[in-house]
Amino acid sequence: MTKSQELFARAQKTIPGGVNSPVRAFKSVGGTPLFMERAKGAYMYDADGKRYIDYINSWGPMILGHAYEPVVKAIQEKALGSTSFGAPTELEIEMAELIVSMAPNVDMVRMVSSGTEACMSALRLARGFTGRNKFIKFEGCYHGHADAFLVKAGSGVATFNIQTIPGVTAGVSMDTLTAPYNDLEAVEQLVAENAGQLAAIIVEPVAGNMGCIIPAPGFLEGLRSICDKEGIVLIFDEVMTGFRLAPGGAQQRLGVNADLVTYGKVIGGGMPVGAFGGKREIMQHISPSGNVYQAGTLSGNPIAMIAGYTMLKTLNDNPGIYKELDDKTEYLHKGLDKALSKGSTPFVINQLGSMISVHFSDKPVINFASAASANNTYFNQFFHSLLDQGIYLPPSAFETWFISAALSKEDIDETLAAVEKAVL
Repeated sequence: MTKSQELFARAQKTIPGGVNSPVRAFKSVGGTPLFMERAKGAYMYDADGKRYIDYINSWGPMILGHAYEPVVKAIQEKALGSTSFGAPTELEIEMAELIVSMAPNVDMVRMVSSGTEACMSALRLARGFTGRNKFIKFEGCYHGHADAFLVKAGSGVATFNIQTIPGVTAGVSMDTLTAPYNDLEAVEQLVAENAGQLAAIIVEPVAGNMGCIIPAPGFLEGLRSICDKEGIVLIFDEVMTGFRLAPGGAQQRLGVNADLVTYGKVIGGGMPVGAFGGKREIMQHISPSGNVYQAGTLSGNPIAMIAGYTMLKTLNDNPGIYKELDDKTEYLHKGLDKALSKGSTPFVINQLGSMISVHFSDKPVINFASAASANNTYFNQFFHSLLDQGIYLPPSAFETWFISAALSKEDIDETLAAVEKAVL
């Protein structure tokens, strides 16, 4: 028995399912989850000491690699002054100023402690600002586990094939309208059917919770136009894409501005951090400036702030990192295309910037339905073959892969060699 197997058996006695976030349980792909002990750069090491080339990178935030030295040192130094105050610090201002300087169309920002909290708060703000209750989300997009977002969510919910969530009331579900991703006509129909009742449209501008799904030409622009016409707040969930696809996130990369934006992952440098921000006229409705209540004891926590600030400052001061990430991911993309072509199973590779996913399908993967109809049983076999060879992919066909700057050409070549063995 491996150390991971021993730890998993032990964990299940005191932790539901043995894990603290469901996708980690390997339920979708089968087998025992790996318990990690340490990581550095592009590599993680499990409890048995085996090395893995990491394509999850803590689900995105390790954009510069694990244990990035400037971030680690900044955390160590800041911790000497206390790990929490429950009072304002100058660092919170510096963090907000940095975010506003990097992100298009963001005038003000409120720090929170997770992406879920950021999305939940942004929706509440949109409702308070407009005086309306209903909103539109897209099938397969995951905006955290707040009740309103768990209707036809992707990612872990899709992994476990749970589409009706116990504990989410019918009243909450009635205010959540869903449309297929990349289907502008469906959105227009929902808006027409619910005229004057919609507070917001929330969307992952590049979806990462049904694999990497790229917006079709005109889709985001169409949402922007609808929101402008109908007085609806457009929310970009950039928990994954923010500060990863460009210094200004998907807004900058794709050239479409949202009214509110939510952040997580990279913004925390590996610490539990989230944020939401946007236009001043909307953000001023958040308490204590306005009447839309939101609070958090650990919001703006100094350890989380210094980790995120150091990470964002590095990215802002070195914009060439983004070209490096794009080049590495494109090299991986071309190599995967060549290696997978040696097998007999049809496949589709979706990529934008340093987000990429492989779907074993004979048709384009453009939304949740097409992602779900892929040969995900084959993906599970593919996953375990690579895992056995020391390549750590997301343990679900419904997740994007994330590339880090620490990944080398040699690491990618080793990965591609493992892919060839997996498909032959």
